[in-house]
Amino acid sequence: MTTAESIAGTGTVGITSVLQSAQSPDATLRGQAEQHLQQLRENNHAQFVMSLAEELCEESKPIDTRRLAGLILKNELDARDEARKNALVQKWVELPAELKSNIKGRLVVSLGSQVTEVGKVCAQVVAKIGSIEIPRQLWQDLIQILLQNMGLAQHSNLNSLRLCTLETLGYICEELAELEVTGLEQDQVNNILTAIVQGMRKEEPSPEVRYAATCALLNAVDFASVNFENDAEQQYIMQMIFEGTQSPDVKTRRASFECIVAIAAAYYHKLLPYMNDLFAVSCKAIQKDDESVALQAIEVWCTICEEEMDLLDDDDEAKSCSYFIKNSAAHLIPVLLETLTKQEEELQDDG
Repeated sequence: MTTAESIAGTGTVGITSVLQSAQSPDATLRGQAEQHLQQLRENNHAQFVMSLAEELCEESKPIDTRRLAGLILKNELDARDEARKNALVQKWVELPAELKSNIKGRLVVSLGSQVTEVGKVCAQVVAKIGSIEIPRQLWQDLIQILLQNMGLAQHSNLNSLRLCTLETLGYICEELAELEVTGLEQDQVNNILTAIVQGMRKEEPSPEVRYAATCALLNAVDFASVNFENDAEQQYIMQMIFEGTQSPDVKTRRASFECIVAIAAAYYHKLLPYMNDLFAVSCKAIQKDDESVALQAIEVWCTICEEEMDLLDDDDEAKSCSYFIKNSAAHLIPVLLETLTKQEEELQDDG
């Protein structure tokens, strides 16, 4: 059967073959497959996106075609060019409600796929759809569904489901943070943060889940303004982050310092109660940790410095400066100089 014949129909059997050909080392076959995908897109867009969703979510399909189907589906929902992005969003909005509901249902179930990589792709697609529908008050039960996933005690792929659910929550926050109207109610924000922070606990048995939760918090920082006004909630969030800086997993330690960087930029005036702990964990990281972690620990202080420079440049704002850099400089500068000296010695040794 030729590639053209294999996609004569619009079912998933046909699209599996085309997606395999689209990844062929044979440039001619690859070009034909890409042309056929374009024809499917133009001839019946609704069936095209449905076929992609079916391919992505069907456990019996090859992993490579599922991955590519997810990538193409995601690109049917978003684009860098603003005009094209708006056109793609409108295309999705205009699809039949029943078809969209079918696609969304499949994607949510597949967050718990037997193949974690597929679940991760589904997380990205769900977030893209969520970023379109939540501000329009459409997929109103999405957040609740994701929170229910986090509360499950039993599932055939529980760790994978929780990991991909946390990634979905993080991606949704990242997408919505760019919009003027997010569509999220404060209760939903509270529940999202609760689910994320629970995943960050040091008691969490899965390092991958804990890392995913920390990354999700990084994306959710901008939504936490109300929570940072509540001392108990603020303290609990910071406690989880500080514990994350001491995680055995290097990625979680790095992401935890990235969270502190984001918080320093967004909530500088809330840092005072945490500066002693911040100084201790950041200096330890700068002196002893993996370079990727150390760089983020340094970035914390760079961010604080930038915030204070901005405050001091404004006569009205200057009085609200806490002078963290000035008060820490005598102890911080020797640590930084020692690190620079050590790095220079290592470079000389390598030379």
